Amino acid sequence: MPDKKERPFDLARCARPNILQLQPYRCARDDYKDDGTNVLLDANENAYGPGLDLTQNESFNGGFASSDIDFLGLNRYPDPHQIHLKQLLCNLRNTKIHTSQELKPENLFVGVGSDEAIDALLRCFCAPGRDRILTCPPTYGMYAVSAQVNDLDIAKVPLDPCTDFGLRADWINTRLSTDTSIKMVYICSPGNPTANLIAKKDIQEVLEHPTWNGIVVLDEAYIDFAPPGSSLAEWVLEWPNLVVMQTLSKAFGLAGIRLGAAFASSAVASLLNNLKAPYNISSPTSALACKALQPESLKVMEENRAKIIKQRERMVGELPKIPGVGRFMGGRAANFLLVEILDGPKGEGSNKTALAVYEAMAETKGVVVRFRGKEAGCEGCLRITVGTEKEVDKFLAEIRVVLEEVYQKSKIETNGSEEAKEREANAIVA
Repeated sequence: MPDKKERPFDLARCARPNILQLQPYRCARDDYKDDGTNVLLDANENAYGPGLDLTQNESFNGGFASSDIDFLGLNRYPDPHQIHLKQLLCNLRNTKIHTSQELKPENLFVGVGSDEAIDALLRCFCAPGRDRILTCPPTYGMYAVSAQVNDLDIAKVPLDPCTDFGLRADWINTRLSTDTSIKMVYICSPGNPTANLIAKKDIQEVLEHPTWNGIVVLDEAYIDFAPPGSSLAEWVLEWPNLVVMQTLSKAFGLAGIRLGAAFASSAVASLLNNLKAPYNISSPTSALACKALQPESLKVMEENRAKIIKQRERMVGELPKIPGVGRFMGGRAANFLLVEILDGPKGEGSNKTALAVYEAMAETKGVVVRFRGKEAGCEGCLRITVGTEKEVDKFLAEIRVVLEEVYQKSKIETNGSEEAKEREANAIVA
């Protein structure tokens, strides 16, 4: 690791000037915290409470109740800073594996899923119509969507399919040396749709670029399915040009509450928090997230994760026995597998066959997977989420039947343009 004084990263020159000068929205409760006894006449709230049919013990007339959510307090704006929630997230990632320092709440931005962090980073560091980001396909589609919304071009350095979609760090660094408009590099680890964990040394090689003044964003949405100690969240304390994004949508099973986090240096996190909407995390979301990060809930998460990993390994063992299933592309560090579908029992990867299987599984068997064959290096691939034991039972049985039916036909029949259908099936962002 180079001496800090030798690093080219300079936040004052990297972030957009208007963001550096931005004064965050402030409310009276930034100065006067509510202890539950104050008369709150500062925020134009409805003092009579939420418009919900609640009993006095905070349950719905009709049945639903939760002691962890203050239903009667929903007429009040939520905590704009979420310090308690941030501390619980820090506790989760303070492993001391990658640094001797400790993450603190000032190292965190929390948002509406990781997607808010993706957009906030672009708005913070990239000037519309001028700057660019670099992505490493095949990868998560929201990087490109958010870039387009923010009027940013995209430079691409594909992952290497010959090394299970490893990062081409040397190629990235060459691109960064020759294109000064690139302000941000997005790396997904474990990858989506590749399920592979990017090597720490390869990420460090990009972080150590001798002249580039930009941000490396590491998306760790699936990190809890990787081996213990894989998260580099605490590494932001060593690398001020690193941001690590995470979510409660995957291993924690809380996609419905939309809670994502970005770990960063305190200076970068401060900029992100300055530009966010003042009350971006709802009270129910915060309460449920805090509950999920308590020891008893973490135990439930770990038990469910173990079940998913067991079914993942079962799929790894059973799928190759089915005629027409080819290689596992990428890795096994997520809650899904990227699987090659062949044009015959002993053939080659085929988008035509994969698309036919994708459609037949959904339309005739009630099993929905993802066609990824138009992504770089993913010819003939389906991305298959690991389900429950019962769901995996059905999937393994049905894909065997569907493949047999496809091969029995002398010609795979598709409606309309095959190329157009492949593009449409591949275009769903997830």
